[in-house]
Amino acid sequence: MMDRRTFLLVCGAMLSAPLAAQAQQAANKVYRLGILSPGGAPDPSTPTLANALPLALRDLGYIEGRNLVVDRRFGEDRFDRLPMLARELVQLRPDAIVAGSGQATQAVRDVTATIPIVMVLSADPVARGLVASFSRPGGNVTGISTVAETSLAGKRLELLKEAVPKAARIAVLGSGSLASSVQLKEAQKAAEALRVRLVPVEIRDHDYDRAFSTVLAEHADAIFIVSGPTLVRDRKQIMERALRHRLPVISANPELVEAGGLMAYGNSPLDSARRAAVYVDKIFKGANPSDMPVEQPTRFDLVINLKTARALGLTLPNSLVKRADTVIQ
Repeated sequence: MMDRRTFLLVCGAMLSAPLAAQAQQAANKVYRLGILSPGGAPDPSTPTLANALPLALRDLGYIEGRNLVVDRRFGEDRFDRLPMLARELVQLRPDAIVAGSGQATQAVRDVTATIPIVMVLSADPVARGLVASFSRPGGNVTGISTVAETSLAGKRLELLKEAVPKAARIAVLGSGSLASSVQLKEAQKAAEALRVRLVPVEIRDHDYDRAFSTVLAEHADAIFIVSGPTLVRDRKQIMERALRHRLPVISANPELVEAGGLMAYGNSPLDSARRAAVYVDKIFKGANPSDMPVEQPTRFDLVINLKTARALGLTLPNSLVKRADTVIQ
């Protein structure tokens, strides 16, 4: 798949890149980094935060096994495990902990107010009480916030309509979370301009058969999947049903496209890893997270699965395909 080849090429570039001059300081000490991910341990070739972050740090002079120890913990898609895993990491006394979701950030924050926490993919940290403000976080949490993720809902709907011009009714699969409701609200604004009707479908108790029964009963022409770790985890179940019923799907996550979705538009995981590495580097060198402004993403990737398009009998506009950052053949 193109995503994996791209990731491996980037990894190779990171490994072969010369170390920055300022990285000599890092060689004099062994740093310890914790990584808490809500998902499972990824395949080494998959472009995830847990895979890409150590490589991005290597490019800054922190080499695992030499002057860097990385302790990884994976929630295996069970949010109830995150508090226990957060405590395990804190007990190891790392110099910093990178948390790969809002839930993971909250879990670590609940057990330490002193160890610096670099959050990644945490929606609206101010509203969640994780930081005082974007410009001055004021505590031990900083990093990258995807608060802009909500505004991407409208853009995804536009892309889906561009790919499937005849789509008049679009099902919105959500988990019932606050993030789902915010994304639905943003998508609704775009739907009015695009003259399409959205059909909200809440997934309860992982009952995808019931959810798709609703989708079919509502005569949906396509599916819009809100971003969220639960739906990424269950992507195979979702995509098996979507393909069976010949329904094109757009989401925020490239993992769903690899599983058979038509398109994804969202934050670049490799870019997020590089930016998180910069935060970690500064913290290792003595920076205080309370004074490090929270960043919002500036790069978003469009991923298109042409294999799925052919299976669905869709001919995508060349102008759309040319804009894609990754095309799966």
